[in-house]
Amino acid sequence: PRFFLPFIVQKKCFPGGGGNKSGNGDIVQSLFFSPKQATAGGWVWGVGPALLLPTASDKVLGSEKWGVGPTAVALKQEKGLTFGGLLNHISSVAGDDDRTDINSTLIQPFVGFTTKTHTSYGANTEATYDWEAEKWSVPVHLSVTQLLKVGNQPISIKAAIRHWLDSPETGPEGTGFRLVATFLFLK
Repeated sequence: PRFFLPFIVQKKCFPGGGGNKSGNGDIVQSLFFSPKQATAGGWVWGVGPALLLPTASDKVLGSEKWGVGPTAVALKQEKGLTFGGLLNHISSVAGDDDRTDINSTLIQPFVGFTTKTHTSYGANTEATYDWEAEKWSVPVHLSVTQLLKVGNQPISIKAAIRHWLDSPETGPEGTGFRLVATFLFLK
């Protein structure tokens, strides 16, 4: 599974630059069904559903829509290098009728290199196409991640810089930062 719950700090939410908001956004939950073994060529892949859950702490930070669609991931690892991509498409199926319908495709190619000290350096984009507005949002991320343990709990901590190559007229722009903590639950 892939569980994505963003914490958002949004400045200038309203025309004229006012109305700063912060809080959690909508959850995107992806479930992947995958073979137990990689392919003969070393590829790991999975397919399944992606779900959009309207969990934002403020209506400005979320869609107020329920959504569903397909998702797929494929990746290959060799000599510390990981590369591949994630795709999904989510369409709204219920929610606030006064809000814009969701009909979006995510394309996320990625590449990373992990050292022997469990430090990873990565690059990816999370390009999203909004079929309703016919607009792209294209941020590029450069990141550094460290795997560590707190007690017996493995945790991955990531710091990243984000730069927007393209976005709708009222969308994000410029450069920003991202801090991610991922709790790993091993069998």
